[in-house]
Amino acid sequence: MTQTIAPRVRNLVLLLLAAACALLAGAGPASAHAAVTGSDPGQGAVVQEAPARISLTFSEQVALSDDSLRVLDPDGKRVDTAEPSNVSGTTYAVGLKPGLPDGTYTVAYQVVSADSHPVAGAYTFSIGAPSKTSATVSQQATDDGIVGWLYGFGRYVSYAGFIVMAGGAAFVLACWRRGSGVRPVQRFVVSGWLALTAATLALLLLRGSYTGSGKVADIFDLSLLGQVLETKTGAALVSRLLLLAAAALFISVLFGAYDKREDAQEKRDLTFGLAVGGVVVAAGLAASWAMSEHASVGLQAGISMPVDVVHLLAVAAWLGGLGALLVALYRAPADTPVDASAVHRFSRVAFGSVLALIATGTYQSWRQLGSWSAFTDTRYGQLLLAKIALVVVLVGVAWISRRWTGRLLEAVPASAEREMARVGAVAEASGATDADVIGDGPTGTATGRDTDERPDAEDEATEPADNTEPTAPEPADTERAAQLARQRAARDTARRKQLRDADPNRFGLRRTVLTEAGIAVVLLAVTTVLTQTEPGRTEQEAKAATSAAASADAGASGALTLNMPFDTGGEDGKGIVTVDLDPARVGDNEMHVYVERPNGRAFDIPEVKVDFTLKAKDIGPLPVAPDRIATGHWSANGVQIPMAGDWQVDVTVRTSDIDEVTVSKNAQIG
Repeated sequence: MTQTIAPRVRNLVLLLLAAACALLAGAGPASAHAAVTGSDPGQGAVVQEAPARISLTFSEQVALSDDSLRVLDPDGKRVDTAEPSNVSGTTYAVGLKPGLPDGTYTVAYQVVSADSHPVAGAYTFSIGAPSKTSATVSQQATDDGIVGWLYGFGRYVSYAGFIVMAGGAAFVLACWRRGSGVRPVQRFVVSGWLALTAATLALLLLRGSYTGSGKVADIFDLSLLGQVLETKTGAALVSRLLLLAAAALFISVLFGAYDKREDAQEKRDLTFGLAVGGVVVAAGLAASWAMSEHASVGLQAGISMPVDVVHLLAVAAWLGGLGALLVALYRAPADTPVDASAVHRFSRVAFGSVLALIATGTYQSWRQLGSWSAFTDTRYGQLLLAKIALVVVLVGVAWISRRWTGRLLEAVPASAEREMARVGAVAEASGATDADVIGDGPTGTATGRDTDERPDAEDEATEPADNTEPTAPEPADTERAAQLARQRAARDTARRKQLRDADPNRFGLRRTVLTEAGIAVVLLAVTTVLTQTEPGRTEQEAKAATSAAASADAGASGALTLNMPFDTGGEDGKGIVTVDLDPARVGDNEMHVYVERPNGRAFDIPEVKVDFTLKAKDIGPLPVAPDRIATGHWSANGVQIPMAGDWQVDVTVRTSDIDEVTVSKNAQIG
C-alpha cells in the first residue's frame, strides 16, 4: 500500500515546493517600510532662487550615512555638502553649495528605515526654469538584484531554521520523549540549528551591501560589516548568534544526557530544566526579530514586541512540531514508532498554538493595517489575505488529522500493533528463525526458509553429538551465526515496518500531516514576503500625506512658467515665448502664452501652437490652439492634463508664411 502512494507523496511535495518557489520568485522587490511624505523644494517645483538646503520628510525615522542624501546638477555633479542631518522629528536635510546656476536638479536618497529595510528614490526640481539634465540615478530598488534576492532567501531560511529547531525540540519534550533517542528526529532538529546559524551569518555579511550599493563585491567588505554591527539590526543578528550557542548546548543535552537518563526522578527534573531553558532561549531568538523589524516601529511598539514573540513561538510550536511529527511518522525505526498518545498530545499543543496565533495575528493585523480598505488597497493587505486563507486551509487539514488521531486512540490495541508485538516476542525466542516468525503472520505466507532447510552448520553448532562434550564453534560457524542473526533482525525490522504501515488509521494520519507540512512551506514563504512589505497603515498614511503635500505645493506655487527662446531664421524671427499653466495639475488648467522680442517688448506673430506629450505613458501629443487676446498674448481655458508626470511642452512659433520653429521643454505637471 505504501508503494502505491509513494509517487503521490513525492508529487505532492514537489508541487508544494514549486508553489513556494513560484511565490518567492513572483513576489518582486519588496516595498520599503518608510515613505517620503514631503520635500522642500517639492517634486517638479520651479523656484526662482537656489535654496540653501534640501529637506525630506519620511513616515518614520531613518538611518543616514554621508551618501544618504545627494543633489546632482544638470551635468550629474554633486552640489550638496555630503553632511545630512536630522532637522526635526522625521525630517532630514542636506546643505547645498552656494551660487548654483539655473537648471533642473536631481535629489537622490538612500536611507534605512527604523524597521531595518532600505528606502531609495529620486525626484527633480528646477531653479529659474527647467532644463535638460544628464544626471542618472539607478532605477533598481535597493532590495532588488542578486544581493536583495540572497538576503530575502536568507530571511526565509532563518525563519524555517528557527521553526524546525524550536518546534522539533518542543515536540520531543512535550509530546514524545522517546523521540530524543530517534536519529531522524535528532537530525531534523540539528538541521534547523545549522540552517538558522548559517542564515544568520550570511545575513550579517549581506547586510552592508543590501542597505548600500547592492553590489556582490561589497558582501565581504569588512568596513561595511563594522558599520552593520553598530546598527540595531546588526546587534540583533549578533545576539541571535550568541543565543544559538546556548541552543547548541540545549540540543546536546536533549539528545545526549537526557536520552541516557534512566532514573525516573532525575529524568523529570531534567525535563523541567530543559523546558524552562528551552523556552528562555526560544523566546530570546524570537525577540531578535521582534526588536529589529515591524513590531519595533510604529503604534504601540511596547505591546507589539512581546506579542510578536508569542506569535513566533506559537508558529514554531505548531509548524515545527508538525515537521517533527512527519519525520517520526515516516522515518522512525519500526521498533520505536510514534505512538497514538504522542500524536494526541501534539494535537492539543497545536490547538493551543492556533488559538495564540489567532489572538496575536488579529492584533498585529489591526496594528499594521488600521482600516478595512487596506486589505484590498495595499500590497501588505493582499498578502495578509493570502496568508489568512492558507491558515484556514491548514486548520481544516489539521482538523482531519485530529480525526485520524482519535481513531488511533480508539483502535488500541490494534491488530497490527498486536502482531508487531508478537513478531518481536517470537523473534527474541531462542532457536526461532525468520520462517517461524513470518510464516505464521496474518497473511499466512512464508517469506523465509522452513525449519527443515536450516543449514547443517547451524544444526551442528546448536545440537552437540550424543555421548560427547559440546565443542566451541569454529570461527566460520560464529561468523555464519552472526550473519544469520543480522539477517533475521533486518527481516524482523522490515516486517514490523510493514505491519505498522498497514494500519489504515496511521496511514491516513501520515497523509494529512504531509499535506499540512506542504501547506506550511507555502505559508512560510508568504510570511517571509509579508515581513519585507510596507505595512498597509504606513502605505496609506504616506499616500495621504503625499497628496496633501502635492496639493499644498500646487496651491502655493500657482502657475508653472516655462521660458523658451526661439529663432525662426527669418527677418525679425528671434524672441522668447513664455508658457504659463495654472494650476499645473491633473484636470482643467488655464494656459497663457506670451511672445516677446529679445529686448522684452511684446510683438505679434501670425500663429502659436502648443502640444503636450507624456512619453513615459505614450500619451500625446495633445494639441492646444490658444486664442489671441492682445499684442503678444494668447490664452486657452480648459486645457486638460489627464495624469501627472514629466510632460514635454512643445511650442510652435510662426513669424511669417514660411518661417516657423518648434521649441520644447520638460516640466513636472500634476
